[in-house]
Amino acid sequence: MHAALVAIALLGASLGAAAHGEGGHAGPLKREQKDWGIAAEAKEARRTITVGMNDAMRFVPDRLEVRQGETVRFVIRNDGKVMHEFVLGTKKELDAHAEMMMKHPGMEHDEPYMAHVAPGKTGEITWTFNRAGEFDFACLIAGHYQAGMVGKLKVVASGKPAKTTTQAATQPAKADGHGAHKH
Repeated sequence: MHAALVAIALLGASLGAAAHGEGGHAGPLKREQKDWGIAAEAKEARRTITVGMNDAMRFVPDRLEVRQGETVRFVIRNDGKVMHEFVLGTKKELDAHAEMMMKHPGMEHDEPYMAHVAPGKTGEITWTFNRAGEFDFACLIAGHYQAGMVGKLKVVASGKPAKTTTQAATQPAKADGHGAHKH
């Protein structure tokens, strides 16, 4: 009987790791180059940006600016009463993914540029923006994207200073990689 309970617990743990997990990416980090950058470990971040999500289908702030080459730890806080997610990408990729989510609303997905965050919880993404350009972030849960739950992210080319408009929502990351998250 004890062995059966252990087997069920292990199965449950492995199934949970296949989805976003509570608050962020689950499993080993997949470093795959994307148009908007590449995943990084939290300890590599030199800055933390906190982004709130709410049931008015908005991100706060909804415009962010970072420097090319910068590694940022995003702390994504769900201030609402329903599930939300934060997904980085290009408008084209977010449009395609949002369309797929409308067709398959219960679809589970887990990439290092996504955080699926339960109400009242926080998630984290750490990302290196190694390419300059204009990118987007969005909640792709069915209906949320269509309701306008989107934001803009500008990656300023190396050598140009980033605007300070998002500094109120930012803070330096701790050197040990342990910011505001809980263990």
